[in-house]
Amino acid sequence: MRSHTYYESMGAARIMAQIIDGKALAKEIKDELKTKIQSYINLGNRAPSLRCIIVGEDPASHTYVRNKIQAAIDVGIDATTLKYDATLSEDELIAAINSLNTDNNVDGILVQLPLPGKMDERKVCNTVAPEKDVDGFHITNVGQLCLDMPTFVPATALAVVEILKRYKIDTFGRNAVVVGRSKNVGMPIAMMLHSDGKHDSKLGMDATVTVCHRYTPAEQLEFFCRNADIIITATGVPKLIKATMIKPGATIIDVGITRITDEQGKTKLVGDVDYEEVSKIAGAITPVPGGVGPMTVAMLMHNTLQAAQRLARKN
Repeated sequence: MRSHTYYESMGAARIMAQIIDGKALAKEIKDELKTKIQSYINLGNRAPSLRCIIVGEDPASHTYVRNKIQAAIDVGIDATTLKYDATLSEDELIAAINSLNTDNNVDGILVQLPLPGKMDERKVCNTVAPEKDVDGFHITNVGQLCLDMPTFVPATALAVVEILKRYKIDTFGRNAVVVGRSKNVGMPIAMMLHSDGKHDSKLGMDATVTVCHRYTPAEQLEFFCRNADIIITATGVPKLIKATMIKPGATIIDVGITRITDEQGKTKLVGDVDYEEVSKIAGAITPVPGGVGPMTVAMLMHNTLQAAQRLARKN
């Protein structure tokens, strides 16, 4: 394996990356949202409302939902969790969602994934009314995103864009590599990175984008990453992205999250990136935890306020 002296021999000085503090940035955004929501209420509107549906007893899912509910309450959103046993049928879940769709006191609906294996996640997500789909998973919202139209963007993808913008990381004409092609994360990130800023100044980033995935040969993945100014990785494969794959000074956004057991037998969360080594080469990097995760929750709150404002205007 090539050492760090490889980069120095190529004329690139060793760099210690700027650490992108997602936790601090998320607090900043939530403070902004709290002020906006209070102003919205002061105009005579009720508080924005969010309903989180969870089916089954997956511990990680319940932790994620608790974090979302607490964040919502902190910024002034009326948030409630609707819990169902894993024995719930798909038809019963769809009926519950349809009830929320027609409830004028509900602005945002999210269905915590994964669902029990017997359920069709795509069918369930498409049951949520597009105007209440704060997760941005409905086919209508996905289609509008691809056409640079105003829509709800999946919170994780929106978090990545917000990080790049708030840290003033230049994307115009830059080479960006997205590692991972999931329809809820990799795909929407790639769409926004390459989209035309003239059509959507808030989301369009005008980058040149390459999408890699599980079948990209290792040598090709390294080739694309070595030529990237920005790498966004979302695979759930620990240490997939190594220092030898990084262009000196590149920005690394690590969306991956995996729970592993270390040599001492303790469990910990890690990302897709070999953080310790890559941070010596990159120009900026997100840690795991404390990077994209907190920002995802903050952007979900952003989407919920947007839903409330749109529905208020419609009504």
